[in-house]
Amino acid sequence: MEESLQRSDSELPPVMDGQRVTAEAMPHYLPGEPLSLPPRPPMQDVVVQLFSYQDLAEPILVPAVVEPLLVLVLSGAATVEERALDGDWQATNVEAGDFFLTNTSEPYEMRWQVRSDGRFEVMHLYLGLPLIEQAVRDLHGEHCAPMTFLDVSGGRDGRVRFLLEQLRLELYGERQPSPLFVHSLAQALAIHLVRTYPAPRNLARGANALQTYKLRRVIEAMKARLAEAFCLPYLAQIAGLSDYHFSRLFKRATGLSPSQYFIRLRMARARQLLLETDLSVIEIGMEVGYSSPGHFSQVFRREVGVTPRAYRQT
Repeated sequence: MEESLQRSDSELPPVMDGQRVTAEAMPHYLPGEPLSLPPRPPMQDVVVQLFSYQDLAEPILVPAVVEPLLVLVLSGAATVEERALDGDWQATNVEAGDFFLTNTSEPYEMRWQVRSDGRFEVMHLYLGLPLIEQAVRDLHGEHCAPMTFLDVSGGRDGRVRFLLEQLRLELYGERQPSPLFVHSLAQALAIHLVRTYPAPRNLARGANALQTYKLRRVIEAMKARLAEAFCLPYLAQIAGLSDYHFSRLFKRATGLSPSQYFIRLRMARARQLLLETDLSVIEIGMEVGYSSPGHFSQVFRREVGVTPRAYRQT
């Protein structure tokens, strides 16, 4: 039985400048109707959501995403229009089997018109950044530069469709899903995306960004100090650069400032602890550097879209 949660675009939260949202927060920014699904345990680095859409004449502002987003059209057909802010509309006719790949660091506008009888149903899949990074290292070596993907609208790829369909069947079939099988499918998909849809700008960006070995050293230092206060001079010293030069090169390499990246690492660790441990919210906040429960809850909600307690209950 589907629970109607259809919202108009006027009810959607505003998208702030420079804001990136997580998989769990994205449904709050979309006017579609999430399909009621059987409860399933969360899977590491894999988030799947199913939506049913009606016509959307007025454009909505879609926030940039933290994790790469794949959207597979499950049923129906539609004309989907997208544009960068202040850009020209680009229309794409899509039907069951077509897919979108989004890895944008900027928000964009979107609207659509359903061309089929009945509903236009899609599947959203978010692949965790650790899964993508593992695929990149596997294919290009330990010292490869960070990469992003091409944006694809209305693409047709038999392997993408097959792997997404298998994930949907495994997660929402009658049997209890196998975490090992789900992770294997997600790994295969990550490898295929890295091989097939790398953004050309990755090659140019690497020459003007923080050197890969320095970037990895800095990120490891960040991960080791999540419970401590953010310290830009300490990280710049690890990279052997001035604070200003380090900040500029780090943002070129990752798309985020060092402080923003540090917060994302904290929130990723907090999400893991909320799902995998029985630690209290206060204890988890302390683990990732927040002595004030209120401040931790505020930052978590801003980054993830829900409070820590609500996230644990999903």
